[in-house]
Amino acid sequence: MVYIGGQDKPADATASSCPFCRAVAGDDEEHLVVARGRRCFVLLNLYPYNSGHLMVLPNRHVSDYVDLTPEETVELAGLTQTAVRVLRDVYGPAGFNLGMNQGEVAGAGIAAHLHQHVVPRWLGDANFLPVVGRTKALPELLADTRARLAAAWPGEAGDGEGA
Repeated sequence: MVYIGGQDKPADATASSCPFCRAVAGDDEEHLVVARGRRCFVLLNLYPYNSGHLMVLPNRHVSDYVDLTPEETVELAGLTQTAVRVLRDVYGPAGFNLGMNQGEVAGAGIAAHLHQHVVPRWLGDANFLPVVGRTKALPELLADTRARLAAAWPGEAGDGEGA
């Protein structure tokens, strides 16, 4: 309900009000950053669909996928591949949802700063609790999830090779 109520959503589309831009320059633990590359970074979703729900973002405040530079596109893809590998190693999900919502009408909660979702999925992870109770129980605190994934992240992030 906090998310639906608009907490932590930017007041406007400027970089100065963007929580993702604050994460670019901020403390990794405070902003739930798991890994950083040269042009992109990976952080936990503050309002996750499932445990380990990551987002891969360019450092630059850009809203449209077609506006990424070729270097940003390669690094975003490589970090997404690494995110899938790390989540498989740490949590062993049965599958993944990968995707971007371009624009508010398409479901982007923060449309002004592009972000690629990496959502681990397990058989039965959509049970009665979110359907009937309108909430989702996550078995781990976000800070603990961030620490586990950051510790499992391989070497130098952002080489564009999926590390």
